Amino acid sequence: MSSDHNHECDQKGLLLEYVRKSSPPPFLLKTYMLVEDPTTDEVVSWNSDGTGFVVWQPAEFARDLLPTLFKHSNFSSFVRQLNTYGFRKVTTSRWEFCNDMFCKGGKDQLCEIRRRKTWASKANPNNAPVQAPRDQSDDEQRSSSTSSSSGFTNLIHENKRLKEENGVLNSELSNMKNKCKELLDLVAMYTISVEKKEEEEFDERPKLFGVRLEVEGEREKKRKREEISQVATVLLSQSCK
Repeated sequence: MSSDHNHECDQKGLLLEYVRKSSPPPFLLKTYMLVEDPTTDEVVSWNSDGTGFVVWQPAEFARDLLPTLFKHSNFSSFVRQLNTYGFRKVTTSRWEFCNDMFCKGGKDQLCEIRRRKTWASKANPNNAPVQAPRDQSDDEQRSSSTSSSSGFTNLIHENKRLKEENGVLNSELSNMKNKCKELLDLVAMYTISVEKKEEEEFDERPKLFGVRLEVEGEREKKRKREEISQVATVLLSQSCK
């Protein structure tokens, strides 16, 4: 009875071992999904030949993408996980990682990648581990600084554009004022001409040697007409301002 139980346990153990070896580790599968997604290529994508992947924007990657599949948003922890699966950081200028079994179109090879034991990494000093960023906040600060600088530049361009538009509007307003002044001058000249003509036509004052004689009350009427004309001109001028 005991031997049967042991045999059953051995079979379950072998089955579990088979499932473990034929299924890729969840961490690798999730990482592959993030890299493979074309909608996030600006943040993380395959390198040019598909033999590794590049995290182009570490701060955005940690903030926006990691929480979608992992239970954290820590880029340092993600890099340490890569190290335990044998990934290498292949350049110092950017966050590019490679593993011989992790490549574009090679999802079936993920099950060949195994988590390294602690002793194994010590026994292979030539296989340099991926160095995690010392201070993730530096990347976030640089990203924030870049965003702030970009926003400030946009404000400068917008302010310049508004100044140019304001200059155009001021020029158009000045032209309109000049045209309005010319119109007022024409109206004033026309009014004076009409008034003189009407005075000549309807003036019944007697003439002496061709000159009209002043009649009592006519001078006052003329003064009032001039005042009314001036007031009308001022009102028309104010309406054009």
